[in-house]
Amino acid sequence: ELTLRNYGDEVRLEIAHNCPEDMVEFLRNECAMESDNVYLVNGPVNLSRIQAVSSLVDRPDLKFKPFSQGRPAGLSTDTDIFAALRKQDMLLHHPYQSFTPIIELLKQAATDTSVLAIKQTLYRTGAKSPIVDALVSAAQAGKEVTVVIELRARFDEEANVALAARLQEAGAHVVYGIVGYKTHAKMMLVLRRENGKLRRYAHLGTGNYHRSTSRIYTDYGLLTSDKQIGEDVNNLFIQLTSLGKIPQMHKLLHAPFTLHEGLLNKIAREIEHAEAGKPAHIIVKVNALVEQEIIQAFYRASMAGVKVDLIVRGICCLKPGVKGLSENIKVRSIIGRFLEHTRVFFFENDGSPEVWAGSADLMKRNLLRRVETCFPIESKKLRERIIDDLNVYLSDNTQAWLLNEDGRYTRTTRSDNEDVISAQTTLLELMAKTY
Repeated sequence: ELTLRNYGDEVRLEIAHNCPEDMVEFLRNECAMESDNVYLVNGPVNLSRIQAVSSLVDRPDLKFKPFSQGRPAGLSTDTDIFAALRKQDMLLHHPYQSFTPIIELLKQAATDTSVLAIKQTLYRTGAKSPIVDALVSAAQAGKEVTVVIELRARFDEEANVALAARLQEAGAHVVYGIVGYKTHAKMMLVLRRENGKLRRYAHLGTGNYHRSTSRIYTDYGLLTSDKQIGEDVNNLFIQLTSLGKIPQMHKLLHAPFTLHEGLLNKIAREIEHAEAGKPAHIIVKVNALVEQEIIQAFYRASMAGVKVDLIVRGICCLKPGVKGLSENIKVRSIIGRFLEHTRVFFFENDGSPEVWAGSADLMKRNLLRRVETCFPIESKKLRERIIDDLNVYLSDNTQAWLLNEDGRYTRTTRSDNEDVISAQTTLLELMAKTY
């Protein structure tokens, strides 16, 4: 398929709106396309070319200032990460905090004589990935290395074929997941022998193991040595690498089995609380909201009196503010320096708040046709930190766009005496320090 990619059928033709009609017809006929597939664009065609403008203009005053990524407190460059994780969970928030601790975890695991095995999913990694380098080193050092590679990661298919070959040559066990289901979960597991027993260390994330995008995409990553989470992650790897039965999870929700139903149940619980006169609030931050049953559940929650705040960067098929249907729902999108990529779910739960993060957007393909993970943030400190982050996004009056009932977005405005709040700038200033 890769060799035939340049010869695929045309599906869409974009042309400037002032292009002469005879030229439009000529191009349409040459491409053998119907008129419905031709789009006359009143504006620039091929917007990706605009990325080149920044490097062509010598105007430092118009460019973002460089920044240094922070690190969690107690996790310096020479820290024994395993010892640190035995004390407490760690939460990384990219790009405000560095991706380096994840690489350091793998490097330490590759050289640690107590480490027996490493398991990891790879969806997108980028060229010359230090993640892949560390996995190769671990395999060459005699560790049992298992890597689940998704060959059908769009636009990265060729690169993933190459890295799969490299890992196999190093002695790693490479598998390609379950037929018919993309492996989109972001997870890593390190198995270590300690005091005659086995202990698991896990990383679960909302974004890819890609060092370059970790500087421009916002994502959360949880590092933990929690026993039950470690068992859940291990069971998922067993399922992905064998023909075993569906694993019973202790704490994780996972698609295509329990994630969809689990989220619907948590929304239903908020509805019950609202109907009983108890505090009820839902905050969701995702890239896309499309799945019909989830949307209907949000409508039911609104009608029951649940306050629903949705932060959706891209496509949203829900209409907020419709009288009698979605009056208690607000939808906003944050467009700024970084691409918003975190997937986070907050449920008030009658004063006992729950926070979940995961790899899946609220789309049918993610919830029902992919392998995805959604993990709880159980540390009170880390949970409150994410809630604070969400509230900063909800307070943004600089880079936020609000979705109206008619499906149009309006940029937020502020009064002259109102403080300027940019969520990304606020988090950048905060996370640049040790958190």
